[in-house]
Amino acid sequence: MRTSESIAELAKALGTFQAKVKQPEKDGNNPHFKSKYVTLDGTVKAIHDFAPEAGLSYTQMPVSNENGVGVVTVIFHESGQFIEFDPFILPLEKKTAQGVGSATTYARRYSLSAAFGIVSDLDDDGNDASDNAKADKPQGNPASPKQIGMLKARALEFGSLRQKTDKEVYQVLSIDDLTKLSSAQASGFIKQLDEWIQKAKGEQVGA
Repeated sequence: MRTSESIAELAKALGTFQAKVKQPEKDGNNPHFKSKYVTLDGTVKAIHDFAPEAGLSYTQMPVSNENGVGVVTVIFHESGQFIEFDPFILPLEKKTAQGVGSATTYARRYSLSAAFGIVSDLDDDGNDASDNAKADKPQGNPASPKQIGMLKARALEFGSLRQKTDKEVYQVLSIDDLTKLSSAQASGFIKQLDEWIQKAKGEQVGA
């Protein structure tokens, strides 16, 4: 992950966005797994409805390597601050135009959902990209994309206040892999970071 020198304004804007965003309906249907999911169009619309008033925008760039295809997502703030997330790559078990399209669409949707905290089904519509996608899901009640997005935003904000990277914040919290967190664990870490953020801001005011 890369960021601008400071992301204080961007982190604040993400918090404002997440407090106002209306979670989209699951308007996509996967008959193979008899489940519904939020389509890419639904995810994009939810973001476009509220991101501009928070001063946020984004871009996604297709990437590929020997393991598969995916995207790099970058969130911008009107101040010029940015967050560039690590590439989200999906393996290709079907090396066809349809397989590439399915993997890229899924990668775009999942990456956007995680970055902005949009609630979206995990791994349901990406089966053309990988038949084993569900094998990597956390057991029990996994953290939702919204929780992961909120956790990322809090870690970035606290890191900015303490002049630490988000990876250093995760190390302090003993988080090795965000995708393996349960919903309860994610909620606990978000609460902990909220407390640390408030304490750090209080110290700055009193300095």
